[in-house]
Amino acid sequence: MITLLISIAALILGYFVYGRFVEKVFGPDKNRLTPAHSKADGIDYVLLPSWKVFMIQFLNIAGTGPIFGAILGARFGPSCYLWIVLGCIFGGAVHDYMTGMLSVRSGGVGLPELVGEHLSRKAKPFAIGFSALMLLLVGAVFVYSPALIIGDLTSKSFDTTFIWVAVILVYYVVATFVPIDKIIGKIYPVFAFALLFMAVSLLVCLIIKWPTNMPELWDGLQNRNPSAGHIFPCLFITIACGAVSGFHATQSPLMARCMDNEKLGRPIFYGAMVTEGIVALIWAAVSSYFFFCGGNAEMGAEGVSAAPQVVTIVSKHWLGVLGGLLAIMGVVAAPITSGDTALRSVRLIVAEALHLDQSSIKNRLAISIPVFVLTGALLWFNISDADGFDRIWRYFGWANQTLAALALWTITAYLSKHKGKGAYMLTLFPAAFMTSVTTTYILTAKIGFNLSDACIPYLGVGIFAVSVLLFYVARHNRLKKQ
Repeated sequence: MITLLISIAALILGYFVYGRFVEKVFGPDKNRLTPAHSKADGIDYVLLPSWKVFMIQFLNIAGTGPIFGAILGARFGPSCYLWIVLGCIFGGAVHDYMTGMLSVRSGGVGLPELVGEHLSRKAKPFAIGFSALMLLLVGAVFVYSPALIIGDLTSKSFDTTFIWVAVILVYYVVATFVPIDKIIGKIYPVFAFALLFMAVSLLVCLIIKWPTNMPELWDGLQNRNPSAGHIFPCLFITIACGAVSGFHATQSPLMARCMDNEKLGRPIFYGAMVTEGIVALIWAAVSSYFFFCGGNAEMGAEGVSAAPQVVTIVSKHWLGVLGGLLAIMGVVAAPITSGDTALRSVRLIVAEALHLDQSSIKNRLAISIPVFVLTGALLWFNISDADGFDRIWRYFGWANQTLAALALWTITAYLSKHKGKGAYMLTLFPAAFMTSVTTTYILTAKIGFNLSDACIPYLGVGIFAVSVLLFYVARHNRLKKQ
């Protein structure tokens, strides 16, 4: 419990100290027109109240990520606290703030456009394809998983999963297509409040219980769940939302198009990420109590390990009827809301690449229809293959963190070119670290090249060192040409 409270305090302190430092490095200008003013179109570029922008941003990036990821990550042991705190303050929050603010400065463009502008024009096509693929995976995963849960809740006599898949897809079509303030701007703040309320309620329950046998950092950082893989790189793939997540780089531009002025960037982007980190910490602690302190036996749930089940059991047991409702909202509504903004991001990324004006209904349909056809194809694979969901989820986790590395390298290039000497150090080592994580994972994982685990330490250190070296070589060559 002490580790949890120290970790929460560290995140809050990180927002006020390191967040302010990062803001100073970027240099927001409150007098500069934001895209919500300069490019207002009533569809995607819509000025929204700052509190609403924060709540939408929080739910966009959160969903079930800081819940499910933290539950699975907690099984590794107290090391998950370190990753959430350090990853969030020095990696994820900087990643979200910088991508959001670069988008604001560039007229609200998405990540691929930022990659092309600041990192490399040659990397832009890769960023378009990779971002679109990752977001389609999000859309597919976040259709099927809530459909399974709703189907189980609504009918025991026959399988209604396909019906709920169809219902959710119809909602996705509507939410992706209509102006952002019509559905997203109205219901997202409600769901975001519910997610925060559930997290705070669980924290209060933990404090009241004050379990003395909960694993603490000083008990050691050994892996308590070797079957899930090594702490490096598996923990850093398992816990993405709450620490570092590339998905956020696709979502921050959505709110960059709705901000009133640049000074709101720190509370909206950095602040939403820190808030998500706190949610992840709470669920990591709840899960530690559930797995390691007899919580599962207390709740009559021995043998339960699936994240959705843990959420439902804990919420109902500790929070009663209200907890059950919040659990359903968290496990069902949250992934649905992440899925629809993911597909909205795909539409906007493709529109930017093809230079198609999205104020036209015809143009929105021209992109939206193929997007939903591809999502449907991934869903079919999801459903028809017994291992389809697990396989897609593993690839999504790797793709998500790979995108984070790409975004961090883009920010590093921007800082190196446009900010003071040494400013690039803000993201250089996080970028190299995430490159090391994702490359080592895909080389050693069963879904990748399945190299021997004995290679992991050498790959991790080697890839990190080579990444940093290549950056300095590229920087030296650029400065030499100037």
